[in-house]
Amino acid sequence: MEYKDLAKNELKEILAEEYRKFNDYKNLGLSYDMTRGKPCKLQLDLSNEMESEKFLQGFHSISDQEVRNYGVLDGIPEAKKLMSEMLGVGTDELVVGGSSSLNLMYDMLVRFMLFGTGTEGCKPWSKEEKIKWICPVPGYDRHFLITEKLGFELIAVPLQGDGPDMDRIEELVKDANVKGMWMIPKYSNPTGEVYSDEKIRRLASMKTAAKDFRILCDDAYTVHFLKNGPAKQLNMLEACKEAGNPERVFLFGSTSKITFPGSGLSAVCGSEKNVKYLLTYLNIQTICYDKINQLRHARFLGDYSGIIAHMKKHAKILLPKFEAVDKILNEELNGLGILTWTKPEGGYFISIDTLPGCAAAVVAKAKECGVKFTPAGSTFPYKKDPDDRNIRIAPTLPPIQELEAAIRILCVCVKICSIEKLLEA
Repeated sequence: MEYKDLAKNELKEILAEEYRKFNDYKNLGLSYDMTRGKPCKLQLDLSNEMESEKFLQGFHSISDQEVRNYGVLDGIPEAKKLMSEMLGVGTDELVVGGSSSLNLMYDMLVRFMLFGTGTEGCKPWSKEEKIKWICPVPGYDRHFLITEKLGFELIAVPLQGDGPDMDRIEELVKDANVKGMWMIPKYSNPTGEVYSDEKIRRLASMKTAAKDFRILCDDAYTVHFLKNGPAKQLNMLEACKEAGNPERVFLFGSTSKITFPGSGLSAVCGSEKNVKYLLTYLNIQTICYDKINQLRHARFLGDYSGIIAHMKKHAKILLPKFEAVDKILNEELNGLGILTWTKPEGGYFISIDTLPGCAAAVVAKAKECGVKFTPAGSTFPYKKDPDDRNIRIAPTLPPIQELEAAIRILCVCVKICSIEKLLEA
């Protein structure tokens, strides 16, 4: 039976038993970190061979460029080919960056603030009276923090399982102060959902009051499948070109969770005009990115089929962890009416929703038992979940035994906080 249908005395009996378990866990002195989506050691080890000298032999790219020296701002040819295949764009529509795509996104928005977007007749955003920005929720805390710190007014729009509420977005963009939005189109963080082709087409073709409206499309998980290969999806840049809005989107990606998060490759993609705009300012900002790293990545991964073969090795490590979480949540909480959760086909996270008003309490209770989750509210702008429901689970880093223990503890905390909330009513 669902907890809401139980008598108060029945709830109190269950609460006493769950508190007994809670105190047993608390006395174990555990310390499990579930806060961030990091690859585990086994995943990192998959790329150790890239440290071999054979992947840097000669230090020359196929264009005979000496990779140890200055030059080639947009990336060596083999790195451009590798990243363009992964992100589904042309090599002339892409610039290969350093290890952080988040850094590329931050820099892009700062450029818009200082210099504008390059759209004729539009001024730098810092000269605008107000900038509003659309944030699909639940979403990525670091995205939201960038736009918050730049002074944008953040507008939360709910995700619906196949992308954001497009009726809401199409209404919002009638306001000229709405200058853009975030999106994670495939295996979104934290819900794991894949945007439908219909919603991608609507994002690409919608009429916006702001001529310089921009979408920052973070395709971070495009090849991070768990089972049968990457989900098929319409490419956002291609959709914008087809809709006659080629400058609307900048698309970002990286190898951060493919090889080494601390020393991967990133890329930013856009129309020919947008790439020209970007290089104009990059040429002032830097002389080149790390071409030695570009060379070893290109030689190690080879091409798109090499990336997919490598990602199958990741999936073999990760799938049992995602399945373990789902199995435990089903065993402990299914049918109680106190928790819902996603079952993603890829990505790095599972999104759970408690009863309204319980998420922060659940996270705090788990911390008492030595299990740290991302703070409740982090998946919303300003870290404020209006319903206090959503929690992001990152199953990737811990060994599976620790993961299973952490989720058992989570379930106990969910039961305790849910019963206490129901008894308050």
